[in-house]
Amino acid sequence: MEYSESITPTAPLRRLRVAQGLVLLFHVTGFVGLAFSHDPGFYLRFTPLTLGLTALLLLWFQEGRDASFWGFCLTVLLLGFGAEFVGVNTSKLFGHYTYGDTLGFKLFNQQPFSGVPPMIGLNWLVLTYLCGMLVRYLPLGELARMLLAAALMVGFDACLEPVAGKYDFWHWSAGVIPFQNFRDWFIFACVLQMLFNRTTFAKRNPLVPLVYLTQLLFFFLLGALK
Repeated sequence: MEYSESITPTAPLRRLRVAQGLVLLFHVTGFVGLAFSHDPGFYLRFTPLTLGLTALLLLWFQEGRDASFWGFCLTVLLLGFGAEFVGVNTSKLFGHYTYGDTLGFKLFNQQPFSGVPPMIGLNWLVLTYLCGMLVRYLPLGELARMLLAAALMVGFDACLEPVAGKYDFWHWSAGVIPFQNFRDWFIFACVLQMLFNRTTFAKRNPLVPLVYLTQLLFFFLLGALK
């Protein structure tokens, strides 16, 4: 695939503008509600819906949704969920943490296990997809793409972590975010980006830059107002 082919948007402009407007509406509304409302819990209950709708919008602009694409999606969903299940139940990945209620219902939420929300698997998929697509805007080799995309994923997590506990996404033991979290995030992100690079589906989606930037600013600004 030529570099020029990988970044050329083919979706009709009007459809793209509608999708961009919806993404901005979701996140601006959520930001205002969380940052300035007296009842942020009202807005937090829509977090799974916002993540799901964002994923559907990205899917809308994905060209050639073939077996390679669906296989990638399923693999990352399962790997993401599995890594988090190992993490919360053994602390061998990411550190000592447990999930709150913001990401919705949890699977395996009975003793002797700590539950994990399925939406976290979708979160891993969306972030892997966004960052993998973003680095396609640069004329890089496969190794450089993998490392840069993994770094973008860790950078996103660094913006999210300071507010994750406040908004009941997840909670760290003693309220301390360990270095292990970012180390393991980078390693796991490299694995997921390697999968992304090795798949053969079309790596084009004009909605990706806005979604990544909007989500990044959403959590960064919430952290700045903390």
